[in-house]
Amino acid sequence: MELRHLQHFVAVAEDQHFTRAAERLMVSQSGLSSSIRALERELQAPLFVRTTRRVTLTEAGRALLGEAERVLAQVRAAHDAVAAVQGLLRGTLSLGTEQCIAGVHVAKLLIAFRRRHPDVEIRLRQAGSGALAEEVAAGRLDLAFAVKTQPDSDQLRSVPLTSEPMTVLCHPAHHLATSAVVTPEDLGGEAFVDFHPDWGPRRITDAAFAEAGVRRTVTLEVSDVHSLLELVGAGLGIAVVPRHFGLKREAAGLTSLLLKDAGDAPYETVAMLPPPDATSPAARALMALLETSEDEH
Repeated sequence: MELRHLQHFVAVAEDQHFTRAAERLMVSQSGLSSSIRALERELQAPLFVRTTRRVTLTEAGRALLGEAERVLAQVRAAHDAVAAVQGLLRGTLSLGTEQCIAGVHVAKLLIAFRRRHPDVEIRLRQAGSGALAEEVAAGRLDLAFAVKTQPDSDQLRSVPLTSEPMTVLCHPAHHLATSAVVTPEDLGGEAFVDFHPDWGPRRITDAAFAEAGVRRTVTLEVSDVHSLLELVGAGLGIAVVPRHFGLKREAAGLTSLLLKDAGDAPYETVAMLPPPDATSPAARALMALLETSEDEH
């Protein structure tokens, strides 16, 4: 099995289209098709279902995709490791982060990293913590800053960054605004503003209310912190968020209440990484820089 066959397979799987994948790889479409057919012959299984508009993975293709991504990630890590031994840090740093993550200032960290390692191409992807964990485990990301929502595994480890309580934000005219502390039971029947289910704060809140046996209704679902704070400020609902959200400029004028009895699920942010032997030199360098900046503070 040749590496280029796996590279071609992953590209087609990502683009779901032979022509687009061939253009991205800068190979002929006939050459790409031939490469996929050779891989299918070797594995003795079809990898794609082809239609006139797109291609989709077969069951065998889905089984191969994760393994192929991990193999290619390990090959990249091997190349980068050899370069690092020679005193060079180059290649690509693929970083994921959830929006407004606590415990790390991503922009400042990347500025410092670029100054030290100008030959490394930085790629940044923003997504929910669940998706980021999957991408790090699959080798598509070198590391990610996210909310811990699952235990460590053979393919994913976490380095703690910070932890803080969850709070409730509401309009100052809301009937709960005079309370310093509330519980999930106090919030039954309220209308909530919240993020998509894959976001870390949403996962923590859902788990806490489920553990308390309290049903809640998310009437307004958003994909950014600014919109959440704006809707709460308009009195359209309340929000359960990590404490640092209430310190943002857009939260000025909102009332923040401590949420008690919310189960054993604090807002814990971590750096998600693959196992040490699969961690790229660029990811190790970024983590070292992060630790240095924490020591300086």
